[in-house]
Amino acid sequence: MPGERLSVRGTSEVGRFPGAAPPTRVELTIHKEGEKKQEGGCRRWFRKMCPCCCKHQNCTSDVTDKVEFVKPPAPEPAKPKPENGEAKEMEEIKFSVSSVDLLSSKTGQNRKEHHTDLYQGDELIIRRGQTFQMELELNRPFNADNDKLHLELKTGPLPLVSKGTHVIIPLVDHLEDERWEAKIVEQNGNKIKLSVNSPASAVIGLYGLTVTTSSSKGEAATTHDSTKNIVMLFNPWCEEDAVFLDNEEETTEYVLNDTGRIYYGTEKQIGARTWNFGQFHEGILEACLFILEKSDMPPSGRGDPVNVVRVISAMINAQDDSGVLVGNWSGNYSDGVPPSAWSSSVEILRKYHSSNGTPVSYGQCWVFSGITTTVLRCLGIPARSVTNFQSAHDTDVSLTTDVYLDEDMEPIDYLNSDSVWNFHVWNDCWMARADLPPGYGGWQAVDSTPQETSQGTFCCGPASINGIRSGQVYLKHDTPFVFAEVNSDKIFWQRNADATFSQIHSEKKAVGHCISTKAVGSDERADITHLYKHQEGSEEERIAVETASRYGSKPNVYSTATAEDVSIEVKMEGEGPRMGTDAHLSILVKNLSSHPRQTTLHSRVAVMYYTGVLKGTIRKEQMAVELLPNEEKTIEWMLPYQQYQNQLVDQAALMLTLSGRVSETQQVLANQTTFRLRTPDLNVTPVGEAVVGKEMAAKITFTNPLPRMLKGVVFRVEGLGLQKGHEVVVGDVSGHSTVTLTEHFIPTQPGPRKLVASLDCKQLTQVHGVADIVVLEQ
Repeated sequence: MPGERLSVRGTSEVGRFPGAAPPTRVELTIHKEGEKKQEGGCRRWFRKMCPCCCKHQNCTSDVTDKVEFVKPPAPEPAKPKPENGEAKEMEEIKFSVSSVDLLSSKTGQNRKEHHTDLYQGDELIIRRGQTFQMELELNRPFNADNDKLHLELKTGPLPLVSKGTHVIIPLVDHLEDERWEAKIVEQNGNKIKLSVNSPASAVIGLYGLTVTTSSSKGEAATTHDSTKNIVMLFNPWCEEDAVFLDNEEETTEYVLNDTGRIYYGTEKQIGARTWNFGQFHEGILEACLFILEKSDMPPSGRGDPVNVVRVISAMINAQDDSGVLVGNWSGNYSDGVPPSAWSSSVEILRKYHSSNGTPVSYGQCWVFSGITTTVLRCLGIPARSVTNFQSAHDTDVSLTTDVYLDEDMEPIDYLNSDSVWNFHVWNDCWMARADLPPGYGGWQAVDSTPQETSQGTFCCGPASINGIRSGQVYLKHDTPFVFAEVNSDKIFWQRNADATFSQIHSEKKAVGHCISTKAVGSDERADITHLYKHQEGSEEERIAVETASRYGSKPNVYSTATAEDVSIEVKMEGEGPRMGTDAHLSILVKNLSSHPRQTTLHSRVAVMYYTGVLKGTIRKEQMAVELLPNEEKTIEWMLPYQQYQNQLVDQAALMLTLSGRVSETQQVLANQTTFRLRTPDLNVTPVGEAVVGKEMAAKITFTNPLPRMLKGVVFRVEGLGLQKGHEVVVGDVSGHSTVTLTEHFIPTQPGPRKLVASLDCKQLTQVHGVADIVVLEQ
């Protein structure tokens, strides 16, 4: 039944999309089980970049709220000319510029040819290494014999020619590649059109333009400042640019696609959520330039994508440099937004920019990755979000994941600082690596989640994926850490009577599974594990591991191989246990020998953050297992809902640890299995015809899977080109109740669109849904 109309809370503070409007109205219905119930652009930036073009405002502080594209003061109108003949003659020979047209319209040739027509606004946004046009209106026709003209571009607080931040562009007869030059390509009366060329190594960022003119008559030169700025970006379509990507489908996906998929969960239960990168959204380019400015990286270094990516990986997290996002894995998000509630980078980046660099609360790895994808794509660097399942966190540069057990085969928690996250999300970015030996360009791993410091800063990468695959961990940057995440061996150590430790077991396939990213041109999952590592157990993979280990803190870690004839494996049926029900798993023990075997399996199940940090043990037990020769035995294992219902944390993850020793052979058995309790999806269904300017609706349905009430449920709904992001407060939802929310909105942009919804609730996380909507022109 229709519920009361709810107001949209804080629409000015949540994700905003190009031309999108708030929902025209929102209807909410909650059906309880068995009954029905109604529930009530940059002044300070440009002043630093080009002091000559932008004067201080009258204020007591040299601080502005945000980066904006600003216009220098327009030239004063010409004073009335004297009427005497001498003055007229002087005016005739005086050569000057009356106006500059940068031809910066979104629909114009410049923006179309440079693949920047999707950015909002009418600034001239261009890519380096490619020609662009501008028109100059002069006070009289240009005379090639007597008149002189050149352009000057300046960026940064102290532009210098030697640093590439003060560019003098001469007028030439013929353009040549890889240099700043301008050529007159059209002349009509007092107007000339220039074609301007830039090198593919040019510094990226915001430039101010000045046109300087003079003539051979000897009078002083005159200058004219453009009323618009020029934004220079990396150019993945230019062969000479370090970020060149020679595949049109991939550049479309990794630079121009403003939505994507981010994967989470466990390797056996891979979940996916849609993420709005929104790199072309209004204000996002300004926010990205603001991040570069706030990093204090010298503008002269912004021509090298390796430098830019490394700085971005540091600036996306707030650790040690007041970057964009505060990480929080505590489960307490009362003074911010829970990480699982975000579905877009737009709101986060705009909030950071509008607050003049106040870090936004809160994020975890997939949020850090989503924002990194947005910033890199916005600046022109091909990028994608990547998820690694069973992702190791090596804390001592041993390039192994170490598990310490006591004399009774129980884990020694205070020594087990290494961990294996259920999943971890980072980024790949594409570039040549002139700083590395040949063969190590291409995809590079970069991680903005603050885990370990690199050269004193919380950043990671770019690390060559080819280097990671072959174990060349001495290559910069941070290759050892990423290698350990995807291909370290898990080593088990047991404490001896004299307090020393002996290596008793190793798992060679425990880490780095189902490395995933969104497929090119579709919403399918692409498995890219083969890019990061050779096939598990192959000779090449073992050589890579042993090569890497020689550069770690435990170069002699590998023990002599022993005969092992008993194996242990944990299996689950279908998609695995669901939230709100008993969790069932099967333990399969095999005796591969012709002799009987017996062991005692120690099992411990613990609630775990997805980072691999354990919250606490729920249950421990022992199981005696006797095997006949060549026997396979299946042990049914069950965890009742009542035992875990009050223990869960974000991601609803659990770890089952099995360990034991075979009595006859002293073979060590060890297995760790992580699994999540699957949560329901939000069912998002479009209603009505999707046409620009015509109201339509979408129905969002959610059923509480738990037999208990969910407190303080909030829906977040947003869609690029459909409607602005906003919250709908639902309130409490009883056990097994169904909530139906109807969104009414007016699409503003044609083409394929996605309406994304997520549920924010402390007791239930990672609940989300998406509807694909094809919007037709009017």
